[in-house]
Amino acid sequence: MSETGTNGPTLRAIAVETLTAEQAAEELKALALEIAEHDQRYHQEDAPTISDADYDALRRRNIAIEERFPDLVIADGPSAQVGAAPASGFGKITHRVPMLSLDNAFNDDDVRDFVGRVRRFLKFDPLMGALAVTAEPKIDGLSLSLRYEGGKLVYAATRGDGTTGENVTANARTIKDIPDQLNGTVPEVVEVRGEVYMAHKDFQALNERMEARGGKVFANPRNAAAGSLRQLKSEITASRPLRFFAYAWGEMSEVPDDTQSGMVKRFEDWGFQINPLMKRCETIEELLGVYHGIEENRAQLDYDIDGVVYKVDRLDLQERLGFVSRSPRWAIAHKFPAEQAFTVLNDIEIQVGRTGALTPVAKLEPITVGGVVVSNATLHNEDYIKGIGQDGEPIRDGKDLRVGDTVKIQRAGDVIPQIVDIDLEKRPDDAQPFEFPTVCPACGSHAVREKNEKTGRVDAIRRCTGGLICPAQATEKLKHFVSRNAYDIEGFGDKQVDAFYKDGLVMSPADIFTLEERDKRALTKLRNREGWGALSAKNLFEAINSRRDIDLHRFIFALGIRHVGAGNAKLLSRAYGSWANFSEAMQAAHDEAGEAWAELNDIDGVGHIVAEALVEFFAEAHNRDQLDALLTEVSPRDAEKIDASGSPVAGKTVVFTGSLERMTREEAKAMAERFGAKVSGSVSKKTDLVVAGPGAGSKLKKAQSLEVEVISEDGWFDLVGA
Repeated sequence: MSETGTNGPTLRAIAVETLTAEQAAEELKALALEIAEHDQRYHQEDAPTISDADYDALRRRNIAIEERFPDLVIADGPSAQVGAAPASGFGKITHRVPMLSLDNAFNDDDVRDFVGRVRRFLKFDPLMGALAVTAEPKIDGLSLSLRYEGGKLVYAATRGDGTTGENVTANARTIKDIPDQLNGTVPEVVEVRGEVYMAHKDFQALNERMEARGGKVFANPRNAAAGSLRQLKSEITASRPLRFFAYAWGEMSEVPDDTQSGMVKRFEDWGFQINPLMKRCETIEELLGVYHGIEENRAQLDYDIDGVVYKVDRLDLQERLGFVSRSPRWAIAHKFPAEQAFTVLNDIEIQVGRTGALTPVAKLEPITVGGVVVSNATLHNEDYIKGIGQDGEPIRDGKDLRVGDTVKIQRAGDVIPQIVDIDLEKRPDDAQPFEFPTVCPACGSHAVREKNEKTGRVDAIRRCTGGLICPAQATEKLKHFVSRNAYDIEGFGDKQVDAFYKDGLVMSPADIFTLEERDKRALTKLRNREGWGALSAKNLFEAINSRRDIDLHRFIFALGIRHVGAGNAKLLSRAYGSWANFSEAMQAAHDEAGEAWAELNDIDGVGHIVAEALVEFFAEAHNRDQLDALLTEVSPRDAEKIDASGSPVAGKTVVFTGSLERMTREEAKAMAERFGAKVSGSVSKKTDLVVAGPGAGSKLKKAQSLEVEVISEDGWFDLVGA
């Protein structure tokens, strides 16, 4: 704490209004040092030595002095540096309430279907009044969750995988639109969610500065916003013109309003920026009018949007509607049509994926589409390129694409570039039909199109037969294994996979977890390799060891089994509960017959194709060998059991059959799982309950023959108390 030296009392005790210029300059220096020290202790050492109130008082005093003596402001003082850079990368924060994504609508009929589904689910009688729905622009930025306790910002986290996000608190504090202290009276716990974005004029100015300094420019405002928020040094984020719109919430100790529109207005009262284009509508025509109005004026907005989001306004109806899979039933995103442009197809490149699939990629003359420079586009498969199927008939959307063609491209959903048309009048005279390779470009093995013996159809995808000898497949499988929705090992990305595989250090998933032990015996240590050092090697080994135990669904997904995506992995995880149960069941179903095979196919949402892929994976000896090696190093965690204490159907196997009138089959499944039940697609002796609607046939008869309890749809609602 600074002193005057001559007058006796400390400068801190002197009111800002009575400070002299000399005293103010000295006090600003003292405040800068003190605040920086507390920032260090709070953000990097997690050991604050003063209360939040005392810290805030220091900052308020600093601001007051700067406002009175603007010529004395320290360039790199507290006002220029908010927070402190994380010590090493970003920590992880688990969302108290998951940050889910939205289902999409792509045309007006999809919106009418959405409103119709909502009305049917709620059995909404027109006599009850209008079904109000809000409409607001869908900001193309980075989702962020802000948690406040006692009105004070506690932490900020990115969406991440919806369950766990990155801790970007220090960086979020630098964004002017994000208040550190909320205005007025607020609930004790407030979790506000919204979008971090960058305005067009700010984006352009930033890129001009980056280019002038010889730095890398950003492809679009969203990338610029995401890259700026994820800086390891918060002073860099503070120098970037980021903004924030608030539009949703997570955990709330008390919900202060009963409507979506009312809650958003509360955000504004608390000090947040909300989108002025948000509107409450009472008819489908109003909703579509807002959508088309925003669409027509999209180019005039100073920020990127990719659609309009609709949300049922009443919160009690939102609660009744609930969620299905990864999305709420009460909201949907109405996406804008993809933007289009013409360019030249310079080449067709073949890439080999982790399943051996040969995927053609269009190499385009770079062109800007929707604010992004596009140089590649998907071409799907060889029939798509030829425009003709194996039977000699033209295929839907087939193109007869040739190198040199002038093509119209669009970014489907404003994300994935694809070719939608060809200007044949501009085709070069010497353009030749593209010859799809019959050997793998990565290993030289034969590439074939398999024939399904049951259907007689030839697979649209040509695949490499090289298997484990194909380096492209091996590295792609490893990249999938460490990807975000799988093991998500920090510091172990595509670049590391390629380098380690090339050097023979990591050839299989198990090798990842033995890398540290082998490194201790190696003549050339990882820390001594090019691009590595003692700290980076240590961090990698710590990151690997921290992932030896992961959730069962992540482990299943990481194996890269064909047709088993993140969603199916979660279904399997919930159905079997543990790795031991899952592995035993898959091996027991090897002959595609018997009880284990039937149970696998009965998992609602899995299906015959996925079941076959699972059985085939476990039937391969080399796959089992790799699993045995991997499981000596890692331990998949058992699936979390749904807390449905008190539910009359918890732990029971339920089958829905017939025409359900109060809910769709998907809604019925979601409801049953919410109450702790397991939904099956067929009736067996293990079935506990059958819910039969009108027109129920063979499943109802089998239930009656097995003396399984059968109830109506109304009986189901009475049973679960919904």
